[in-house]
Amino acid sequence: MNPITIRTATLADLSTLLDFERGIMEFERPLDGTIKEGDAHYYDLAALVESADAEVVVAERDGILVGSGYAHIVNSKNYLKHDKHAHLGFMYVKPDHRGKGVNRMIMEALQRWALSKNVDEFRLEVYHNNPGAIRAYEKVGFIPLLLEMRMELAPKTS
Repeated sequence: MNPITIRTATLADLSTLLDFERGIMEFERPLDGTIKEGDAHYYDLAALVESADAEVVVAERDGILVGSGYAHIVNSKNYLKHDKHAHLGFMYVKPDHRGKGVNRMIMEALQRWALSKNVDEFRLEVYHNNPGAIRAYEKVGFIPLLLEMRMELAPKTS
């Protein structure tokens, strides 16, 4: 078996990338009751692949895609020290390749890309009730920062 390589995704990868997105959503739907049922998408993957402000990478072994991730340069809030940061998303590794350093390889490739664009801050969201993902991100250097909270509002009845 050949080693895993990381490369920039192309539109030819889109079918597999959409499968990865479905895998992410299947896993996360029980963590978030506000995700709609049926055909829902987190990302516009084709636009990200084609964007000059984003880098979508895939992990590949023997011609088969086994993981993915993206970094997208966005404007930071005006009160932060940095003007721009790279928002990370679409972090996915096929179950049979987890625990083998694939996520770290993807993160390192995205980090190199962000630094080449003069961006030195990564940000991402992770569900508070997803300890496996939290551990994986902490393992590569992320620290918890902010907890987003929500409340569903119901109309008052008299």
